[in-house]
Amino acid sequence: MVILQLAVIFVFLAAGELIVWATGVPVPSSIIGMLLLTLSLQTGIVKPRHVEGVADFLVANLGFFFVPAGVALMSCLDLIKGQWVAIVLSAGLSTVIVIAVTGLIHQFARRRVHGHGVSGK
Repeated sequence: MVILQLAVIFVFLAAGELIVWATGVPVPSSIIGMLLLTLSLQTGIVKPRHVEGVADFLVANLGFFFVPAGVALMSCLDLIKGQWVAIVLSAGLSTVIVIAVTGLIHQFARRRVHGHGVSGK
């Protein structure tokens, strides 16, 4: 069963690779594959039981996948030491911007769903 669930995930990854190769769109193929999988789950083409075992395992071990990036980052400590202020400021500012934009989009979407239009009245 695990092999079939992995196969479903890899089919969507391959579809993302194919789309990037065919169109040259500057989006990572894994993101396109994930969007395709999400769309397939939302439309019922793929049932959650087809991927949930492997997905649960991957999410539970997500931190493990950041180890290589962390090790690579440690090899750049001299560069980071010279730019830490800019890194911290840009990370903080981008976090605030993402939170604000997400909140505004959420408010806009709730108004539209509840029939209050854009003005909220």
